[in-house]
Amino acid sequence: MEKTKQQGRLVPIIMMILLFGMISFVTNLAAPMGVVLKNQFGASNFLGMLGNFANFIAYAVMGIPAGKLLEKIGYKKTALLAILVGFVGVGVQVLSGLAGSFAVYLLGAFIAGFSMCMLNTVVNPMLNTLGGGGNRGNQLIQIGGSFNSLMATLVPILIGALIGSAAQANITDVYPVMFIAMGIFALVGIVLYFVQIPEPHIVKSEKSTEKSKYSAWSFRHFVLGAVAIFIYVGIEVGIPGTLMLFLSDPATGIVGGATSAGVVAGTYWFLMLVGRFIGASIGAKVSSKTMLTFVSLVGIILVALSIFSPVSTVISMPVIETGASISVAMVEVPVSAMFLVLCGLCTSVMWGGIFNLAVEGLGKFVAAASGIFMMMVCGGGILPLIQNALADSLGYLNSYWVVLLGLAYLLFYAMIGSKNVNQDIDVN
Repeated sequence: MEKTKQQGRLVPIIMMILLFGMISFVTNLAAPMGVVLKNQFGASNFLGMLGNFANFIAYAVMGIPAGKLLEKIGYKKTALLAILVGFVGVGVQVLSGLAGSFAVYLLGAFIAGFSMCMLNTVVNPMLNTLGGGGNRGNQLIQIGGSFNSLMATLVPILIGALIGSAAQANITDVYPVMFIAMGIFALVGIVLYFVQIPEPHIVKSEKSTEKSKYSAWSFRHFVLGAVAIFIYVGIEVGIPGTLMLFLSDPATGIVGGATSAGVVAGTYWFLMLVGRFIGASIGAKVSSKTMLTFVSLVGIILVALSIFSPVSTVISMPVIETGASISVAMVEVPVSAMFLVLCGLCTSVMWGGIFNLAVEGLGKFVAAASGIFMMMVCGGGILPLIQNALADSLGYLNSYWVVLLGLAYLLFYAMIGSKNVNQDIDVN
């Protein structure tokens, strides 16, 4: 009976893992598209990041409502609605290529952002539920997270390969990637509609329905942690997003233009995948505080080295390429780019570390805190926009001062700000 039950859940588990990857696939489509927007519409670096901004700012709008929607209609219906919204969002981006409209593209990115926020709210708890909670549920989430990182690795490589020379890039050139996204959305939506998904039952005690004078915002370490999540997502997206613009620029980039730039940026995401495997293997022995302190400090050093290294200094670095198979190749890049790519090892474990530290001791306020965290993901759109405004005026590498200051805040949070100083609040 138990074996039959597990087999019955195999299809929805596969669907959720595919959606986990789609979150990364669609989200990471926005930043490398900046190269296309710069060419087709003569956009500045700042304007080129507006698509990424539109995608992430949707989290600020939809973060908390997505949690309430999940509570009202359940996991399956929320997932199906998110898939439909995602299909429409990518479809509008396709139409922007036909219309040759920058505004229509931004609208599509914004709609897609709503979908990604809703899917993020659904996929983690649904995989945990499908796994039956405990270690098996956590294992499924880790598998989903790994597939998420794999998709993040492939997207900039695919975009770079499709647009080839940045001097001729057009939205229609990346249609294959958009059609793949729409096809997966359609497939998962149809399959998910016909399969049974277990819905966790939320049992509310009388005490939980009483109005409390406290909330998640009453905890200093959570408030500082919410700011840390905002900054972290901005760092995670800003490093490879600006890196691809930097390497695609004929004045400062590398031989091979956007194609090679996409390969280098994709290697950053691949190192995030590697870092997540390492983090998972040592997570039981190393505390979140220690891990976040270490990676923040190393990240500061790497970004500082990238800022102060001369652009004229080049180095051959190994990168991940895709063709008939995934392989390793050597590409000559400014040494600054190598330091930035290595930051992927640091950013890989930050989300989990910040989340664990921020919700520690929150008890009954954890659910509300999770919704707030989802809202703060909008930092992935705001900080890269600020960074690329600086790139327009001060240069690409000087824009990474935004990243360096953000990493300094994460170091402060890990060492000092994460301490729970509100232990007198009743959380039961």
